[in-house]
Amino acid sequence: MQIIKCFMLLFVFIGSSYIGRCIAKKYSYRLEELEEIKNILNIFKSKIRFTYEPIPEIFREIASNTKENLGQIFEKAEKNMKDFSAGEAWEKAIQTSETNLTNEDLHVLSMLSKMLGQTDVEGQISQIEITENFLEKQIKEAQQEKNKNEKLYRKLGTTIGLAIVIILI
Repeated sequence: MQIIKCFMLLFVFIGSSYIGRCIAKKYSYRLEELEEIKNILNIFKSKIRFTYEPIPEIFREIASNTKENLGQIFEKAEKNMKDFSAGEAWEKAIQTSETNLTNEDLHVLSMLSKMLGQTDVEGQISQIEITENFLEKQIKEAQQEKNKNEKLYRKLGTTIGLAIVIILI
C-alpha cells in the first residue's frame, strides 16, 4: 500500500513539474515564431522586389518551406486569395491562425494587409519593412517575457507539485 502511495505522489510531483515546463515553453515558442516570421517577411520582401512573382505563388512557396504553425498562415492566405484580395486574404489567415503569438503580435502582422496587393512594389516593400520594425519591438518584448517568466513557471510547477506531495503525506 505504501508503494502505491509513493508512486502516486511521485506521479503528482512529475505531472505538476511537467505542467509548469509546458507553460514555460510557450514563451520560447512565441519568441521562436516571432523571429521566424521576421525572417519570412524578409524573404517575402525579397521575392516581391526581385522576382515579381504573383503574391499567391509567393504565399504557396513560403508555406511549403516554413514550419507548420507559420506555414499555415501563408497556406490559408493563398487559399483565401481565390475569393478575396491579397490584403483581405492575409487578414483572414492571421485571424484564423493557430500559433503561440499574442493578440498584439497578430495585430502587428495584420497591419501588413493594409497595402498588400493594393500598391506598387515599393509601397508593399515599405509596408513590410514597417511591419518588420514593429516585429522587432515584439521580439524584444518576447525575449524579456521569456527571461522573466520561463524560469518562474518551471519553478512554480515544481514547487506546487512539492507542496501537494507534502500536503498528501
